[in-house]
Amino acid sequence: MVTFVEGPVGVSVPATSANLGPGFDSLGLALGLRDELEAEVLGPGAGLVVEVEGAGAEDVPRDESHLVVRSMRRAFELLGGQPAGLRLSCRNVVPHARGLGSSSAAIVAGVVLARALVAGGELLVDDDALLRLAAEIEGHPDNVAPALLGGFTISGQEHGAFYAVSAPVDPRIGAVVLVPPTPVSTEVARGLLPATVPHADAAADAGRAALLVAALGGRPEHLLLATRDYLHQDYRRPAMPESADLVAALRADGVPAVISGAGPTVLALVDGPDGATTRAVLARTPEGWWSSYLPVDTAGATVRA
Repeated sequence: MVTFVEGPVGVSVPATSANLGPGFDSLGLALGLRDELEAEVLGPGAGLVVEVEGAGAEDVPRDESHLVVRSMRRAFELLGGQPAGLRLSCRNVVPHARGLGSSSAAIVAGVVLARALVAGGELLVDDDALLRLAAEIEGHPDNVAPALLGGFTISGQEHGAFYAVSAPVDPRIGAVVLVPPTPVSTEVARGLLPATVPHADAAADAGRAALLVAALGGRPEHLLLATRDYLHQDYRRPAMPESADLVAALRADGVPAVISGAGPTVLALVDGPDGATTRAVLARTPEGWWSSYLPVDTAGATVRA
C-alpha cells in the first residue's frame, strides 16, 4: 500500500534547448530559467485543485488534462497508487511553444513531484525509471533528459528503450536566448521536415554533432563549425523566417547561433554573462522580442520539502 507524505512538496525544473544545431532529437542543454511547482496530497472529497500563474496561465487547463497532472498520474501508477485528493500550484517562467522545453519541464515536474509525494518514492522508482517514464510521456528524451539531470545530455532510443548520458560543459560557455512574441507548435515544425535527406547531409550532420560534444566539453573555439545543421533548420524556415534570418545573420558574424528546439527561439552560445559576444548578441534583440543571458543549469530538477 502506498503511503503519501504529509504537507506540500516543491520542485524546480529548468528550461532546456534541444538539438543545438546538428544534434537533432539527441542533444539537449539545461538552462538557468526555472518553473517552480508545488503539490500536496489532500484527503478524500477534496478532488483536484490546479493553480497556475505566469507563462501560459491563460491557456492551460485546470483539470485532469493539465500536462503536469497527467504526468503525476502516470508516475503514481508506477509507484503503486493514486492519492484521494491533490493540489497543484504552478509558477511558470519558461515560455510556452517557443522551443525552450516547456512541455518537458511540465512532464519532469510532474513525475518528480509524484515520486516526492510518496514515502520512500526514490526506492520504488529510481532516476533511470523516472527518465524512461518522462520520455515515454513526451515521446522522445532530448528535452526531458537535461530537464531531469541538468547540464548537457546525449539521449535517444534503442529497441524501444530510452537512454541518456551526461557530458561535460566548459564553464566558460553560456547562452543567450532571443524569444519572439509569436509561438510555433512542435507539430507544425515537425510537419515541415522531409521523410528523407541526402546521405551527404546526414554524414555532415553526424560529424558536426560529434564535434559539438567536444566543443562544449572544452574546445569552445570550434562551436561555430560544430553548430552547423544540415537536417532540420532550413526546412523549418517557412514557419519562422525572422528567427532563421537572425540565426543566419549572427552566424555570418561568427556567433554560434541555432534555432532552439523546434523554435522559434534563437539560441546563441556565448562567452559568459559579461562577455563581448554576449553583449553584442543581446544588443541585436529584435523589437518586441524578449532576450536574456542564461547560464548552463547543472542541477536539473530539484525537490524541496
